[in-house]
Amino acid sequence: MKALAALLTLLFLLPAQAALKPGDKAPEFSTKASLGGAVFDFSLSKALAKGPVVLYFYPAAFTPGCTIEAHNFAEAVDDYKALGATVIGVSHDPIETLNKFSVSECRSKFAVAADGDQRIMKAYDSVLAVKPEYASRTSYVIAPDGRIIYTYTDMAPDKHVANTLAALRLWAKDRH
Repeated sequence: MKALAALLTLLFLLPAQAALKPGDKAPEFSTKASLGGAVFDFSLSKALAKGPVVLYFYPAAFTPGCTIEAHNFAEAVDDYKALGATVIGVSHDPIETLNKFSVSECRSKFAVAADGDQRIMKAYDSVLAVKPEYASRTSYVIAPDGRIIYTYTDMAPDKHVANTLAALRLWAKDRH
């Protein structure tokens, strides 16, 4: 685990680019997710029917950067809800691990989804190139019509929340 943490810490220095761009149609997916330790079936299309979705990929539960990012998203959940948005994190971790992560690190505020076969990561071009069994740290903001309105990839966890909130606020402002 220490070797993984050291590798992930070093990887944030490498530039990364997500292939899906604003205006692209977000690939539909359904998977098992956990919110507050309770497993449920998450469907992107069902979440989009309620409003925009912030979909973020992270390498692995309980690693330092992913813990920071989960805490940041948990602290901002009320801001996302005020904008009508749903937040969901995705990693390769098994649902049993995510049940614990969703309670302790996500503070039971938002769901995290299991992508053990990496089909979601691959559909969103969010596979970590240098360590392909993990997701890259990529955040997408998806409008209710299923179009991507914002993409941000950076292995450092500190700007994902601020950037996705800014994108949502701009989107909301343009709609009024």
